[in-house]
Amino acid sequence: MKMDSFVTLEEIDNLAAIIRTKVSFTPLVGMILGSGLGGLADSIEDATIIRAAELPGYPQSTVQGHEGRLVFGKLEGKAVMVLQGRVHYYEGYPMDVITLPIRLMQRLDVPILFVTNAAGAINPDYSPGDLMLITDHINMIGMGGLNPLRGPNMDDLGPRFPDMSQAYDRKLLQTAREVASENAIPLQEGVYVGLAGPSFETPADLRFLRAIGADAVGMSTVPEVTIARHGGTRVLGISGISNKANLDGNTLTTHEEVLEAGHVIVPKLEKIVRGVLNRLE
Repeated sequence: MKMDSFVTLEEIDNLAAIIRTKVSFTPLVGMILGSGLGGLADSIEDATIIRAAELPGYPQSTVQGHEGRLVFGKLEGKAVMVLQGRVHYYEGYPMDVITLPIRLMQRLDVPILFVTNAAGAINPDYSPGDLMLITDHINMIGMGGLNPLRGPNMDDLGPRFPDMSQAYDRKLLQTAREVASENAIPLQEGVYVGLAGPSFETPADLRFLRAIGADAVGMSTVPEVTIARHGGTRVLGISGISNKANLDGNTLTTHEEVLEAGHVIVPKLEKIVRGVLNRLE
């Protein structure tokens, strides 16, 4: 019986080889910037920009607010690799293609991942413009069978059955808390739930997700973090809250408001990212 085809380690290594011809250093931190949050990449010094279209087999984003660029350079004196935009399952890509950028980081020996997203509030105490430190997640897509680790295991990168009890690195979480406190930035903390999208949630969906312990909801991040942890990459995750919880069905949610909230979120997010980078050895 023929099995599904999956991205191979050889294909990932070919992409890594292309990047090494353009970038001479090993980034300390890889970053994924979500909807409306890509402006942080403009702050990178001595930037080398590689467009996703230049990399054979690399997924191309189709969503407004996701530029589709890989930016290498320095931020706070630390070497970084920034993915300006990401791809999602709802765009039609399989899970192993969505998470290929994380595998690429791992083959480039990047040890730390900062992942950000625009998320909808489930917790009624959250307001648009808030930042939420992700302390854990609920993998609704993976529970339904769409785990990015489905298929042949890449034994060179991690075990068949990886532990996910500490998906978000505790030392990085504590550093982010300290930076937020020193800069007087209010910082929520909670559980992110990843759904397939692209439709926004019904009020009944949100009440269900609240009942199972979720504080914010989005259509990304969880597959990326799963692959990161499989390969031993340390993760810091932050959600930018883009809209108020719509538990009663009295408000509409649009992608435009998600992007608009990014203007409020980015300055605070940038301070935290810079502060955490400053403290990394």
